[in-house]
Amino acid sequence: MKINLVLADDEELFRVGMAHILSKDEDINIVHQACNGKELLDYLAGAELLPDIIIMDIKMPELNGVEATKTIHKAYPEISIIALTTYNTKPFIRNMIQVGASAYLVKNSPPNKVLHTIKQVYYNGFYYDAEVMKAIKGITNLANKNDAKTIFDDELITPREKDVLELICHQYTSQEIADKLFISKRTVEVHRKNLLDKANVKNIAGLVIFAIQNDLVLLSDME
Repeated sequence: MKINLVLADDEELFRVGMAHILSKDEDINIVHQACNGKELLDYLAGAELLPDIIIMDIKMPELNGVEATKTIHKAYPEISIIALTTYNTKPFIRNMIQVGASAYLVKNSPPNKVLHTIKQVYYNGFYYDAEVMKAIKGITNLANKNDAKTIFDDELITPREKDVLELICHQYTSQEIADKLFISKRTVEVHRKNLLDKANVKNIAGLVIFAIQNDLVLLSDME
């Protein structure tokens, strides 16, 4: 199955070059290239088939990547967003993760790492390396604190759900989790849905953040 991908970057030479590199992979299908956030949103509004993943530059004219990601995360939660930028500091990482990015890469990343990240996001819903994990730990305002649930709520997460959550955070697929826990893939998906509901988040990336912030998974175990 092809991974339908959109590239959003105002640097045409970089964007076209990246599209050329990524399109050589038989699993990747570049469906659109946008030069700014506004053009990207216009494309999505008229698209018959939404992309699986958007690779998003942060600094773009008319509508930057942060605002575009925020809008897309709310309007199209099924689309995963990978931030790709020259900025590699914790504030920038936290900002993009807060608004809905499922992965964060710097522009000097080698092509094989970009491809690996794309496929991890497609199959697992997110990909956070050690630096991103450390940055996430400092995020404190992902949700309204009056609405957000915590692990201190009575029986919020069952022991089996915690087992599944830990393996999700270690970036195992549903089938791999099923094999490790000796349960069916369907059961894993049920636990995954229950975890999303209990954590009050929309996607797996949000669930991982919830786990890290509540110390359900140790960062040292994930590096």
